[in-house]
Amino acid sequence: MTVVAPAVAERFRPGQFVAVAVGGEHTSLLARRCLPVYEVKPDYGGTVEFVFAADDPGSRWLASRRSRDALDLIGPLGRPFPLPRDPASCLLVGGAHGSSGLFALADALRQRDCKVHFVLAAPHAHQVYGALSAQRIGDSSTVITRDGSLGTAGMVPDLLPAIIDRTEADVVYAAGPTGMLSAVSGIASSLGIPCQVSLGELLGETGACGIGVCASCVLPVIGDDGHTRMVRACAEGPVLRGERVRWTDLGTIPLDALGGPRG
Repeated sequence: MTVVAPAVAERFRPGQFVAVAVGGEHTSLLARRCLPVYEVKPDYGGTVEFVFAADDPGSRWLASRRSRDALDLIGPLGRPFPLPRDPASCLLVGGAHGSSGLFALADALRQRDCKVHFVLAAPHAHQVYGALSAQRIGDSSTVITRDGSLGTAGMVPDLLPAIIDRTEADVVYAAGPTGMLSAVSGIASSLGIPCQVSLGELLGETGACGIGVCASCVLPVIGDDGHTRMVRACAEGPVLRGERVRWTDLGTIPLDALGGPRG
C-alpha cells in the first residue's frame, strides 16, 4: 500500500516503521498495526509504501481502502538500522514479507558504496517477497524455500554459513520471523560478524500501540554493562544487536533481569 505522508517520508530512516489505525472511526479494533516501510519517496509528493498480509479483520479492512481514502498513520517510529561508516560487504537476510523492510536499507547502503547481498527465505514460493527487486539491485541474491518451490530448497541456518563465506560479509542485517532472527544471530555471532536484527514480529501485526505505552513487545536484552534489561521492541528497537537479545528467554522476565522478579 502506498500513502501520501510527506512528514513521514521526510524523516524516515531505514528500519523504522509506521503504526496505522484500522477499522474506521467506530471500530472496536483499538490497537494499531505496526508495519515495516518498504520505500519512501520524499521528492514525489512524500509517499510511503508498506507491505502487510491481509489475514485478520484489521488488515483486511486496511487492504480494502481505495484511492483518496484517509488513514490515521503515525511515524516514522523506532530505532533504525545503523549504517557502516566505510564501504562494507553487507548481507541482508529476510523472511517472508518481513523482507520488505530491507529494501530501503539496501538503497541507503548503496549510497555509501557498500556491496549488498540478499538472502530471501520463506516456506513456499508465494510467500517470498521482493525476489525480482533483490536481483535487480543486489550484487547477489539467494532465494531459499523450505519446499524447494523457488530457489534453493532448505532452511536459512543450513545455508547461511556458506553464503556468508561466499559474499565475504562484514555485517549481517536481518528482518523476518523471530525464529529465523535467532538462528541468524547465532550464526553471525559464532563467526564474529556483527548482526543487526529488526524485531518487527514482536510488534504484532495483529495489534500494538507502536509508541511504547502498551508494553506488549518487551523482551530481555543484555546491555553494554552486561546486565539484562527488559526493553520495548517498538521504542528501544525494532532494530537491536542480535547477539544482545536473549532469544531463549523471549516471552519471559528472566530472574537476573534488572527490576525482574525475585524467586
